[in-house]
Amino acid sequence: MEIEQLRAIGNRLFKKIPSVRKDKKSVLGTGASGDKTYHVDKVAENIIISGLEKTGEGLTIISEEIGTKDIRGGGKKVLIDPIDGSRNAVAGIPFYSASIALAEGDSLGSLTLAYIINLANGDEFWAEKGKGVFLNGRKIKTQQDDIFYLIAYEAQNPYKDISRIITLLSESRKTRCLGSTALDLAYLSSGAVSVFVSPSPSRCFDFAGGWLIVEEAGGIITDISGRNVDSLEVSLKKSTTLLVSGNKSLHDKALRLLSKRQ
Repeated sequence: MEIEQLRAIGNRLFKKIPSVRKDKKSVLGTGASGDKTYHVDKVAENIIISGLEKTGEGLTIISEEIGTKDIRGGGKKVLIDPIDGSRNAVAGIPFYSASIALAEGDSLGSLTLAYIINLANGDEFWAEKGKGVFLNGRKIKTQQDDIFYLIAYEAQNPYKDISRIITLLSESRKTRCLGSTALDLAYLSSGAVSVFVSPSPSRCFDFAGGWLIVEEAGGIITDISGRNVDSLEVSLKKSTTLLVSGNKSLHDKALRLLSKRQ
């Protein structure tokens, strides 16, 4: 599979999704991940799967909505989050994305290709293992100094989650809870975000694309206790807390602050 094949899928998504995201706000049901499925989620998933089928490769898809699906008998694993930020999309908030990541093995460390597109403005991020990260064709890297300019976070349960990370958030010049983990990690890879933290477990497909993109840009990813997540199995069931930083110095500072609340 080539990055241009994923970009072709992204182009179809960018043309279609903005026009359907607010058509139907009703919930269609519950996806394989246990989250609510909106009309926009299903449309996006269908576009992505159709595009992957056209590659002619045997693939095993792991997607938030459909679950696991083999194409041509199965093969390399493709982790998909058709719409990361579904609630933003249906509410009209322009911060939502699609994420696709290819793994040659069974763990995050086996990821070789990643693609994330901001479906509100068309920004494309992609990475191939060992070849760096690109934003709209321009090579990018993470923040290089150790100042907390902006910390982004995810709070599935604000009452519990924010109290767990408040020692870190309070040291940042700005904080944001934007609602799309994939985009949080993508923009962190460009230096726009210093640190991202999610004290509640995130599923593999939520951050798989962002994992490789951040790694290739020079960032650091662990759980919020500092444990490596490279060996985490790529599946629907596996999840982890996340602490993602632009560089080791930022990461070490963040871990020290978080340890004061754990």
